[in-house]
Amino acid sequence: MAKQKILIVDDERLLRWSLRRKCEEWGYAVDEAENCAQAIESIERARPDLALLDVRLPDGNGVDLFQQIVQTNPGLPVLMMTADPKVEDIKRAIRLGAFDYLTKPVDFDELELNISNALEHSRLREQVGSLREQVRSQSEFVAPSAKMQTLLAFVRKVAGSEASAVLIQGESGVGKDLIARVLHEESPRRDFSFVAVNCSAIPEHLLEAELLGHEKGAFTDAKTMKRGLMETAHRGTLFLDEIGEMPMMLQSKLLRLLEDQTFRRVGGTRDLNVDVRIVAASNRNLAEAVRSGEFGKISFTVLW
Repeated sequence: MAKQKILIVDDERLLRWSLRRKCEEWGYAVDEAENCAQAIESIERARPDLALLDVRLPDGNGVDLFQQIVQTNPGLPVLMMTADPKVEDIKRAIRLGAFDYLTKPVDFDELELNISNALEHSRLREQVGSLREQVRSQSEFVAPSAKMQTLLAFVRKVAGSEASAVLIQGESGVGKDLIARVLHEESPRRDFSFVAVNCSAIPEHLLEAELLGHEKGAFTDAKTMKRGLMETAHRGTLFLDEIGEMPMMLQSKLLRLLEDQTFRRVGGTRDLNVDVRIVAASNRNLAEAVRSGEFGKISFTVLW
């Protein structure tokens, strides 16, 4: 089996050498570039499986280069590197689809884990895309009644909108999860992940780490950094079933995510950015729950 290839783009020769040595030690093939022009040529020639990309390059901004890469190689996972993390650069890179960013000097343990996770995420996305095409070719959502056809038309309208938070209400068993999937499949996010979690099925003390992820050492069993479901759903859809059971503390963090698309992993000290649509479902009357103080005031586009 051919080795997976990593492209290292950085103008510091010593850093490129140390990164190459580590990546080859981990079993990857490596190509190097010291500026934007060389990086574009290498991507066209060598077709890497992943790129390590510095934000500051001699002939341009690494985020601008990443934007070019997205247009020509949209599936290429990219890890950004920077010695001077500027919030706007990081936010822009994450919006464009960067898998993560690393602060110099690079922590090699963190780098190895990020490379592994990014390549695995890329592989799974390809598989999901292939399976999704098979499912689309074999089935479609059927709405036999006029009422259901009206609902489906509204769902498709919302799916194509800019709504970042959508609420589906209804009794148990009416198909809220199915509507959530239609929202995803009919949206521009269809080629990215649909991640579902039942808020009532996970103990309160575990739900935060499951959604937000955690940093290495955040608690006793946190041996490594773990990405949460919010990051897994980046550029896709996160479906929160039974959101009425979500603890108030987590609701406040969800509100922050909806307002500025940022959050922190458990034990983390830096803000992370994601582009995700939240689709929530509940069999409770959340308007009454807000009035009684049992649920926070979160702005949703209500479907049902």
